Amino acid sequence: MGAKMPESEFTQTTSPDTTVPDINNQTGTITKLQPAAQSQEQWLKYGEQVSGFLGTLPEYLGSFFNQYKQPLISVGLIIGAIVAVKVILAILDALNDIPLVAPTFELIGIGYSAWFVYRYLLKASTRQELTHEITTLKSQVVGKQTTES
Repeated sequence: MGAKMPESEFTQTTSPDTTVPDINNQTGTITKLQPAAQSQEQWLKYGEQVSGFLGTLPEYLGSFFNQYKQPLISVGLIIGAIVAVKVILAILDALNDIPLVAPTFELIGIGYSAWFVYRYLLKASTRQELTHEITTLKSQVVGKQTTES
């Protein structure tokens, strides 16, 4: 009835390559770490390169902006328009979540549409007035004098 314990499948082996050297050979002493391989002169050289780059950076950015002024302004306006549309949509979505605001806006829109039809679209003389206002606005935006019919 003597059951033998199975011997471990794994044995501990140590090789001379994997030994870690003792840094502190005496108890209670701390060994100072050696300085990095780069010398102080290399750090000074890097510092001079960085300061030279930072010194010429304003001139470089100014010439870059002068050279690409129109595309930068166009990209800025496009990004600004996208941000403005997202903010407006977020505000409208927040307002839409408030009870009774959405139906009120719908009633205001229906009322304004009814007034616009009554004011500008029912009679021929008011349709001509609306056409004249649209052509005037178009000429102000485009900058040309358009022929009126």
